[in-house]
Amino acid sequence: MGRSHHFHLDVGGHSVTVNIDHGRHGAAELLVDGKETGRAEIHGRRPLTLTGELPTDPPRPVSVRITPGPGGAPRCTAVLDGAETVMPPRAF
Repeated sequence: MGRSHHFHLDVGGHSVTVNIDHGRHGAAELLVDGKETGRAEIHGRRPLTLTGELPTDPPRPVSVRITPGPGGAPRCTAVLDGAETVMPPRAF
């Protein structure tokens, strides 16, 4: 598995980004419009869920599930208003 992965999704004029670092102290962070709204440590290959809110009126909750994907690379699925969307990888 690579050391870092990035995923991005545009939702109603808002940016939802997930950065995953598998370094020595592995962590995943959820950014909404460039601001960190969720963060968690990575423990092995266990699934992980990060939560945050889109800054709308009223705020809309968003969660992202991170699961091991094919070939060991992670896969991110955003859940917003009950609908699931696979987040495409983003190259940096």
